[in-house]
Amino acid sequence: MPAAALTRWRGSAATFHGRSIDGVTAPAVWLFEVTAPALVLGSSQPWGAADAGACAAAGVEVVRRRSGGGAVLLRPGEVVWFDVVVPTPNVRRAGLGDDVGRSMVWLGRRVAEALAAVGVAGTTVHDGPMRRTAWSGAVCFDGLGPGEVTTAAGKLVGISQRRTRAGARFQCAVYLAWAPAALVTLLSPPRPPVAELAPVATLPPAAAHALPGAVAAALAVLH
Repeated sequence: MPAAALTRWRGSAATFHGRSIDGVTAPAVWLFEVTAPALVLGSSQPWGAADAGACAAAGVEVVRRRSGGGAVLLRPGEVVWFDVVVPTPNVRRAGLGDDVGRSMVWLGRRVAEALAAVGVAGTTVHDGPMRRTAWSGAVCFDGLGPGEVTTAAGKLVGISQRRTRAGARFQCAVYLAWAPAALVTLLSPPRPPVAELAPVATLPPAAAHALPGAVAAALAVLH
């Protein structure tokens, strides 16, 4: 069976978040390289969660995604960000229906398979309810949601999801370099103490950049 299509884009985080999945007729992986730093707020966070002055001074764009969770800092060369788009007929064919949690775990297992294919062993897919911390509402990678992938070093792959009539859009991120101090300075008070944030695992560049293609191959089962 053919792999899902892998498409690459470069540009601003706001432009990519604004892309619609309407008209997508087959499973696809969208890989996006940010050309400027961005602080991406979760759909439930107010704009005031970002310190506008600190972001402006640092040249960081403030963007809101349409899926839940806390803030994510995207800086060029430090993160691999890819979306997995699954049209509604394929969601139904996979037996996932409207169960958001189950579909997150399903995708997490495909991502774990892809990680193994690029040489990353020892991963675990969280198959349970959201694990919240004192700061997970502010910092996305401080919590652990269904389907998200961890290693012994900490959370490795963050996943959020948005459903529309057209299908499911899973937004995934893995870090090459984790900079919690830089993220915290961009948030409005009360800012999380860096020492209180959960550890985050990172990937070597070669494995991180190979991951989206491996995920596309793992999605061949949907065709």
